[in-house]
Amino acid sequence: QVHLVESGGGLVQAGGSLRLSCVVSGHAFSDHITGWFRQAPGKEREFVAAITWSGGNPIYDASVRGLFTIAVDNGKNTVYLQMNSLKPEDTGVYYCASHGRSSGWAQGYWGQGTQVTVST
Repeated sequence: QVHLVESGGGLVQAGGSLRLSCVVSGHAFSDHITGWFRQAPGKEREFVAAITWSGGNPIYDASVRGLFTIAVDNGKNTVYLQMNSLKPEDTGVYYCASHGRSSGWAQGYWGQGTQVTVST
């Protein structure tokens, strides 16, 4: 059974930073891609960033490129999302997800989410 547990969310002022963590267990890490999504109130869930467990090929949504950084610590089975220069529009529930190379996000595994609130 695959489990993903997010942490690190909270309330921060605009311009501040947060680091989210996602601890993953139960799958062959080297065979999966893990990423972050977010969902703002009243909006659909959207892709933020993803990375392979080798740490290579990070990809970002254009709205966060240069501001957010995704990284993996294989020793801790953890994927991080460092978020800098946060804006009120970054507010939402942030979800960690993981899928195998032969499947997609819809067929993958998801965490319960962690709330990020950016105040003005």
